Amino acid sequence: MQQISLGTMNRKSLPGRPDYVLIAFNLIGAIIYVRLASPSWAIPQERGLHSQTAEPFIWFLSVMPIFTIFFFVDVVWDGLILVRRQRRSEYLWLLTPLIWLAAAATDFAHH
Repeated sequence: MQQISLGTMNRKSLPGRPDYVLIAFNLIGAIIYVRLASPSWAIPQERGLHSQTAEPFIWFLSVMPIFTIFFFVDVVWDGLILVRRQRRSEYLWLLTPLIWLAAAATDFAHH
């Protein structure tokens, strides 16, 4: 039997590729964002009414830490991609804005 050591794992394997981990991390973050934002969604009978309470501020305070964390993670990731000139990673990185746009569209569709 042949033993496989951690040193033989090539860079293109899934566990060795941080790009896929970061895409999954962003996807999980977008799901958490939608989940935290969902209590501020309008009740169907109240659609079209303007909010007079602190709901927008509560929404902002609940989702801002998520936006901040993922913004900085994605900026650092993009910086590393640009410094190392990794074209394939650039294409994967471009999926992150699409993930967050889908999450924001889902959230704003319910306000």
